[in-house]
Amino acid sequence: MIFEEADRLKTIPPYLFAEIDRVINEKKAKGEDVISLGIGDPDIATPDLIIEELCREAKNPVNHRYPSSYGLKLFKEAAANYYLRRFNVKLDPETEIITIWGSKEGIANIAYTVINPGDMALVPDPGYLVYKLGTLFAGGTYHIMPLRQKDDFLVNLDEIDTGIAKKAKIMHLNYPNNPTSSTCSNSFFEKVSQFANKYNILVCHDNAYSDVYFDPGNKPVSFFNAAESKEVGLEFNSLSKTFNMTGWRIGFAAGNRKVIESLGKYKTNVDSGVFNAVQYAGVEALNNYENLVRPNLEVYRNRRKIIFNTLDKTGIKYYKSDATIYIWAEVPEGHTSKSFSELLLNKANVVVTPGNAFGIFGEGYFRISITLDDAKLEEALERIKKIL
Repeated sequence: MIFEEADRLKTIPPYLFAEIDRVINEKKAKGEDVISLGIGDPDIATPDLIIEELCREAKNPVNHRYPSSYGLKLFKEAAANYYLRRFNVKLDPETEIITIWGSKEGIANIAYTVINPGDMALVPDPGYLVYKLGTLFAGGTYHIMPLRQKDDFLVNLDEIDTGIAKKAKIMHLNYPNNPTSSTCSNSFFEKVSQFANKYNILVCHDNAYSDVYFDPGNKPVSFFNAAESKEVGLEFNSLSKTFNMTGWRIGFAAGNRKVIESLGKYKTNVDSGVFNAVQYAGVEALNNYENLVRPNLEVYRNRRKIIFNTLDKTGIKYYKSDATIYIWAEVPEGHTSKSFSELLLNKANVVVTPGNAFGIFGEGYFRISITLDDAKLEEALERIKKIL
């Protein structure tokens, strides 16, 4: 058989973090000690009560059968209760929430649900690559919304041409933001809601980092805190970063009931739902989120201080924010994002993510992830200091 991959794959570059893993594995195979600050994968263990609930429910034969593609009723009720307690937002668990395999799956699949070939999505740049790639896989096109530091990495809605706005079907947003770590206020979401209602655009807000924040008086908000947002909104929420459950693959999408229904219609034809035992564990997580989040934030707060101190000593400028597991920093003078990340990899065996990997407006920056134990983190930072 002569195999030739589909055309849609030929134009897609290797997935960024798969490429990072490849380089790390090559160096480790040579006996080199590589420390990665590249991927946002929490090193803190999933809390015991979540694991214990999984073990209990995994032993129940009822859960060994096909789950619903729409999600377990109890999990969706826990998600609705979480939104009420956390954001003061009321959601109908049956019609306005659907269980997904983490927000990455939901973001990719929403393109197939909404985008026809040739349709346009508005995507932030720099941004999570799935916003663009999901659109392309579905046969759509995308228009870049630049994120600039002078605007605190907020989308400038005034820059979007009226003709583009009329053509757009989806607007992807993500606050707290990956990779820049910026946050937004509810007044920003109010403007987005007005814009989306005016041009009949579905706002897909990726809210995966809503519970990784360091200023208790300024908690990240939901898009649904804005007026008339549910009419034009879908919000993706993941248990990955909040509860250290990246490998568990569970999250939920919430919002416009017609969109939720369509997403469920699509999912029933391409997957068989999240294992019920994992959803029961998710219920335990969501019902106890206040107590489970606090220890994570203390660990991350200390690591941020360690990194900030090192960057200050080396003269590297960075964006000061109060959220996410990332630090977005400017490359030293004379370097590009690529050349600086290669310098650290080749001379220090330290991996950071080049900013241009997230889009053209990420050029001139690099991203550090704080999901590494303190000893390894300090060693990586010492290596960087020696290079600089």
